[in-house]
Amino acid sequence: MAVAAGTKVCVVNTHGGQVVDTWAFDPADATHFLSMEHSRVATYKIMFEVGDTLVSNRREPFLTITADTSPGLHDTQYAACDAVEYAAMGKPDHPNCADNLRAALTPFGLAPPVVPCPWNLFEIATIRDGRYLADLPAGALPGAYVEMEARRDVVLVCSACPSEGFGINGEAPPRGGHFELYPPRA
Repeated sequence: MAVAAGTKVCVVNTHGGQVVDTWAFDPADATHFLSMEHSRVATYKIMFEVGDTLVSNRREPFLTITADTSPGLHDTQYAACDAVEYAAMGKPDHPNCADNLRAALTPFGLAPPVVPCPWNLFEIATIRDGRYLADLPAGALPGAYVEMEARRDVVLVCSACPSEGFGINGEAPPRGGHFELYPPRA
């Protein structure tokens, strides 16, 4: 969705327990995007919190987190699931976040040369023993949300992760989420 600078967006975990892969792009340039790597350096955190401004791969402000009613744990490490991953598991036609991203960007005429690492809202991926990643089920209750303000015009894309079998969406099948937009005040 196109989001104008100053607009607040709530990504709502409608049914609870759902991971939502989230990206933002410059509407005029698919090579300029929200970057987890650069945002981790800008905030010096691996999980962001209210008040943090997330930046692009050119270190420009893209989104500021203004509210979070979830447990506040949103993974910044994991790549989006993709067709290659599912094919290796014997599920070549399984829906995936990378394809969802590409499809969502097509109407905007954007085709990124690579799929950037998403901001995995509601996904709890911890670091065990200082070295190993460990997954826990998404802890967001029904209706929990993350609100962010666009610091510039962006194309925001969210994919309710269709991952099954890894436990990140709990034991339930993927259930989706929804958006709420609040335009800038005059």
